Amino acid sequence: METEASAEQEASSATAGWWARARRVLPGGVSSPVRSHQAVGGTPVVIERGEGPYVVDVDGRRWLDLVQSYGAVLLGHAHPAVTAALAEAAAKGTTFGATTPGEVQLAEAICARVPGVEQVRLVSSGTEATMSALRLARAVTGRDRVVKFDGCYHGHADALLAGGGSGVATLGLPGSAGVPRAAVAETLVVPYNQVPDLDEQVACVIVEPVAANMGLVPPEPGFLAGLREACDRVGALLVFDEVISGFRLGPGGATASAGVRPDLWCFGKVIGGGLPIGAFAGSRELMGSVAPSGPVYQAGTLSGNPLATAAGLAVLRAVQPADYEALSRRVAALAGELTEVFAAAGVAAQVPVVGPLLSVFFTEQPVRDGAGARAASARRYRRFFHEMARRGVLLPPSPFETWFPGMAHDDAVLGQVLEAVQAAAAVVAEEPTSD
Repeated sequence: METEASAEQEASSATAGWWARARRVLPGGVSSPVRSHQAVGGTPVVIERGEGPYVVDVDGRRWLDLVQSYGAVLLGHAHPAVTAALAEAAAKGTTFGATTPGEVQLAEAICARVPGVEQVRLVSSGTEATMSALRLARAVTGRDRVVKFDGCYHGHADALLAGGGSGVATLGLPGSAGVPRAAVAETLVVPYNQVPDLDEQVACVIVEPVAANMGLVPPEPGFLAGLREACDRVGALLVFDEVISGFRLGPGGATASAGVRPDLWCFGKVIGGGLPIGAFAGSRELMGSVAPSGPVYQAGTLSGNPLATAAGLAVLRAVQPADYEALSRRVAALAGELTEVFAAAGVAAQVPVVGPLLSVFFTEQPVRDGAGARAASARRYRRFFHEMARRGVLLPPSPFETWFPGMAHDDAVLGQVLEAVQAAAAVVAEEPTSD
């Protein structure tokens, strides 16, 4: 899989030209920060099209893609079932500002697959979903305080852009310029995989049931069940942010695999089939408080967009439980092989895996929280990223992102990934661990 292309090398003419144009009209040249490659350096690729597990850049180079739009693509790029559904939907119109059969069918599909979900409000992004779920939780409990976990990302709403360190739980401080202290004064940040001591001031606990925004950090046995018990004890709501894990771990997401049922769910990514979408969901009783049925206001011109719902339905209908099981087996086998490759090369590395999700931390110790993720060697990840790029494999351009092999990543494709890692690991072994 050797290729002359590398994100470290001087960008070729088409890529350089598009990147220069992008920097003139887009802040940092991107529409979302991680795409800028600031964490790894080099010039980002500019993608023109995708096909299954591959993407093709503006210079015609074909890359094996493990990003898959950060988990939004499950079947592979430009899957025929999705493109056909989009073409059919677009021919009828792109937005109406009214209820459509597609949004009803998508909501029905979500309710049928996730135990406990009875009603769904469709929105246009994961951020909208988490923001609205928090508003609903505060309204129905009559409380203000929200508990989140260090290292978990729940979108860029002000109240959730808080970081309080990785030690003793503290009241959050703004995690972005422009976020007033008042916006996060009632956000408590605590370490992942530790059940916090809650009190009657807490409206809800929001958590990624499988943390996938600090690299992949699995929930330890008893953690999610402990959160459920802690919330029940003080009358707080438990919110699962399944924007990533929903319909990627399996038909019922983390709820089904963990056997723990939250009060509210947040979804995104897979349910839009690669188009912008989000959703929050819960019991009929809780969702009955959302306008127009109740006093909790939420609205969106493009919510339930017919293109996004058509694409999402096409994906959910195309994937069967056996498909998830087969993909998880392939990824588990790859994770085991990667662990052996790094060990043989003398590289201290952890390769956590949950279902079809995996990532790599360059550290000697298993990572269980945000502090552990940040302690891993970012320097070695940068070298690894570029060595994989040299061999035609695109990884997430940050050590704090998860890899997303999907249904199009068959044994042959994952074999190519393993081959590239075998070569890259030998180079990484020469890189100092300190940053």
